[in-house]
Amino acid sequence: MTATLTRAPQPVGAITDRLNTILANRGIDPTTTAAHDPAPETVTALELADARIPARYRRALADHPQITTWADQIAHAGRPGPTGPGIAEGPSLLIAGPTGTGKTHQAYGAVRALLTRGVRLRWEATTSADLHARLRPRAGHDGERELQTLARCPLLLLDDLGAAKTSEWTEELTYRLVNHRYEHMLPTLITTNLPTAELRTALGDRVASRLAEMTERVILTGSDRRRTAPAI
Repeated sequence: MTATLTRAPQPVGAITDRLNTILANRGIDPTTTAAHDPAPETVTALELADARIPARYRRALADHPQITTWADQIAHAGRPGPTGPGIAEGPSLLIAGPTGTGKTHQAYGAVRALLTRGVRLRWEATTSADLHARLRPRAGHDGERELQTLARCPLLLLDDLGAAKTSEWTEELTYRLVNHRYEHMLPTLITTNLPTAELRTALGDRVASRLAEMTERVILTGSDRRRTAPAI
């Protein structure tokens, strides 16, 4: 015959008293309600964008009237969504001027201006030289896929167009990128140091013609701010 040992059920109050005694012995006040973890802070789209923007332009503000007007146009034309308008078809900007006049600053400021206007924004940014480096054929790298990502993204910032050394390959690459965005009317921010005539020589007639139609030209003037000594 097998004997079964049983323990009489304890009342809930006794169990509670025992747990309270254990907590008290460990220096924990059993009457204190456990604090809830604070709710996670909401990360804004602008904060997420700032994490991707180069440090020098992380607080860039677009103050040129043509650029702020463009940002208003894009925001107004955006597709409605639950968290704000999404980027839609719209005009592009070609920001031109000598070295050091603030073209890149204004371009990143334009991206930030859209975000402050509540636009839900998926965007990419690259310099012309980096574009060629990223897409140059090499083993284990799908340059075609990366080109399509840049061509199709809702907003593209293409910095220093025409600054990189050109070849038949780079001209064709630039044409494919610009042509896709031209045909689909995707907003594009382009900066360049080159005057119109030199831009045509550097990029070819096909690219220059499309840029002339798809972009509004913003001309920045002044001396090279990077070479200007700070006032004492």
